[in-house]
Amino acid sequence: MEIGIDSFAAMFTKNSGHNINDADAMAQLLERIVQAEQSGLDVFGIGEHHRKGFLDSAPALILTAAAARTERIRLTSAVTVLSAADPVRVFQNFATLDLISRGRAEMVVGRGSFTDAFPLFGYNLQDYDELFTEKLELLLDIRKNEFVTWSGKFRAPLKNQPVYPRPLQDPIPIWLGVGGTPESFVRAGSLGLPLMVAIIGGETHRFRPLVDLYREAGKRAGYSPEQLKVGIHSLGYVADTTEKAIEDFYPGYAASMTQVGKERGWPPMTRGRFEAQRGATGALLVGSAEEVAEKIIRHADALGGVSRFTFQMDSAELPHEKLMQSIELIGKRVMPLVNG
Repeated sequence: MEIGIDSFAAMFTKNSGHNINDADAMAQLLERIVQAEQSGLDVFGIGEHHRKGFLDSAPALILTAAAARTERIRLTSAVTVLSAADPVRVFQNFATLDLISRGRAEMVVGRGSFTDAFPLFGYNLQDYDELFTEKLELLLDIRKNEFVTWSGKFRAPLKNQPVYPRPLQDPIPIWLGVGGTPESFVRAGSLGLPLMVAIIGGETHRFRPLVDLYREAGKRAGYSPEQLKVGIHSLGYVADTTEKAIEDFYPGYAASMTQVGKERGWPPMTRGRFEAQRGATGALLVGSAEEVAEKIIRHADALGGVSRFTFQMDSAELPHEKLMQSIELIGKRVMPLVNG
C-alpha cells in the first residue's frame, strides 16, 4: 500500500505560540514535502482552497517547487476543484509539473468540499454537477488526444486544437476524488479512474457499499480489478505514544472542526465525539505508530483492499516541528508495519 500526506497549506497560528507569515509558512510546507520523501513516503498531495487561512489556491505551483527539491516522491493535487477550472489549463499545469518532476505528477480531481471557487471564477452553484461532468469529459479527452475536437455548454468549443505540453507519463494519472455520493463512485468506475475517497468522519467500513458500487461499475465497463484502485484520505496524526498524539492533536482539531461546523450546521466537537472517531471503526487515525498501522490495515480490509492511504493533518493546526516528527514516524514506523 502506498502511504502519503495531504496538506491544505493551512496557517498554523493557534498552537504554535507565535504567528507565522505566509512566506515562512510556505517554506515550512516545502520542508515537510522534503521530509516526507526522506522518510520514505510514497506521495504528497496539495489541496485547493480559495479562502483565508489556506495557501493552496495554486497547488500545481507548490508541487512544482517541491519537484525541484525532491527526486522520488509522487506529487499530486488533493483535490483540484475541476468544476471551477479550465481543463486545458489544468492539464497544461500538471503536464508541466510532470516534465519538471520527470514523471512524478498526478492529479486528484473533484468538486471540492467548499464552494468559494464558484463565485470567484464566475460559475453558478446550480450547475454544480453539470459543470464537473462536462469538465471531466474534456480533461480526459485532452489526456487521450494531442489534438482535441470538443464542444460543451460551459466553455468555447475546440476544433482540432493541439494542447501542449504533453506529460512524460502516458497517461498521466488522474484520480477521482469523492465524498459520499453514490453517483460519484459509479462515475469513477464507469470511467475506469482510480478512486480517492475522503473519509473524514463516521465509520470507515460504512463506505464499503459505495466502494462495491465503484468496483461493480468498473467491471461492467470492462476494466480489470488492477485498474480500479481505491485510496483513502483521512485525518490523522502519529506521535511516540497514543497519549502524546491525543494531547497534540485534539485541541486544534476540536477548534477547527467546531469552526467548520458553524458553516455546515454540525454540532460543536466534543471529547466524546473525538474518542468515538478515534475508536476501532472511526475514521480518525490518531495514536502511536503501532495503533495507527493496525487501524490502516483494518480499514483496508473493511473496504476490500486499498492501494493508497493519505494522512491529512492540517485540521489540527499543529506547529511545523510536530508535523515534521509525525511525518517521520509515519514513514519510518507506520509504513513498515502496514507493508511488512
